[in-house]
Amino acid sequence: MQIPKHRALGLLDECRGNEIWPIDYCRERGVPAAWIEELSDVFESGFQNDSQTIYWKGNVTNQFQGIHDVSLAIALARSLGVDVDRIVATTLGRMAIVRAIKEAVMDD
Repeated sequence: MQIPKHRALGLLDECRGNEIWPIDYCRERGVPAAWIEELSDVFESGFQNDSQTIYWKGNVTNQFQGIHDVSLAIALARSLGVDVDRIVATTLGRMAIVRAIKEAVMDD
């Protein structure tokens, strides 16, 4: 699915790679409904280290439904014609993937 380039770039700018966007926020920001349906999931906190724990409004939550922003960044990059498979295959970590996607979009 294609979305207007200006909207895709605006959404991509908000992606960091380490956040889960709530469904309502995705709708407010103009993420296409088909993408919300395809990309949304229920995430569960892990408590072995803080990076596995999900926080919502400053509080720990066990489960959270939303879209991982790295998944959104990948979908946005595909809609902009970026070779996402290469980036994902050669980049380690969600935040690094988002940075590489942003760099690829800026180089385009």
